Amino acid sequence: MPLNRPALSLGAGPRGVQDARRWVVDAFEGMDRTDLCECAEVAVSEVVTNALLHGRPPIQVRVRGTQEHPRVEVRDGSSDPPQLSVPTDHDDLEAVLLTFGRGLNIVARASDAWGAEIEEDGKVVWFTPASEFSDDAGDEPLITGGGDLTDLTGELAADPERFVLRDVPVAEYVAFQNHFRELRREVRLLTLAHESDYPLAKDLSAVFDTLGRPLTLGVASAQVAAAEAEGRLGTDVEVVRGRAAARSLDRFVELLDLTDAFCREERMLSLARSPEQRRFQNWFLGEFVRQSDGGEPLPWVGTTDDSTNGAGERHSSVS
Repeated sequence: MPLNRPALSLGAGPRGVQDARRWVVDAFEGMDRTDLCECAEVAVSEVVTNALLHGRPPIQVRVRGTQEHPRVEVRDGSSDPPQLSVPTDHDDLEAVLLTFGRGLNIVARASDAWGAEIEEDGKVVWFTPASEFSDDAGDEPLITGGGDLTDLTGELAADPERFVLRDVPVAEYVAFQNHFRELRREVRLLTLAHESDYPLAKDLSAVFDTLGRPLTLGVASAQVAAAEAEGRLGTDVEVVRGRAAARSLDRFVELLDLTDAFCREERMLSLARSPEQRRFQNWFLGEFVRQSDGGEPLPWVGTTDDSTNGAGERHSSVS
């Protein structure tokens, strides 16, 4: 489906704007939403121009959301919020780029909603294209993220406990972190742009913000990154977490299963987990729950058997 097509990586200069425009029009035509093509094309031109002028590479464009409520996202490597005004001091590149647009204010007129999600390593500027241009200036952008991305590993709870995860596979761990970040952003943006249409997304977003905080494991990520830099496929990870927070991850496993069903029902298949992703995440999260109940660490055991037992299955402490 068009909503699952890979992101388009853009080069520097005016060619990047041209490529983004064509790619977005093809995407909306492919999902049979030609009613949104004009606004989507104009708005993505402005957002990509802004990323080229004020952001950092790499720059990518993609379409997310659902067929009924598609959303265009432009990601760049700068965590600075988008610049809302057109610069007045141009160099040659700016002079050429500005022929493609008139600043991000036009995005508001071409969108039902728009904003930016600030991340640790960049930002995503997003918009939901309207079916026709508005005569007024539109709504202010919704800026989210940033403040809730603080590394929480230095905040020791009243009931700290040392958790050891044996033989954590580097590739699966990195994929888990990326998937969680994507999923959290997806349900948050669906809530911001279309809360009345996706009431479950609002509930999921609220729980992600609460239960997902123990997943902000900066120490664990650093240990895995070191193993990856050394070319190792797996490593042991040690982190200190509050016992109550660790036990709450049992509910988070259930929430991820619910979210898979939500993604499929809303045709966001790219965010539903594969069986392999589900097995790893159940083991990783289940180790926190199991060890908080006094269990000894069990190593990850990779398997391709859906009926796997032991470390590949969920270790739940809740009856």
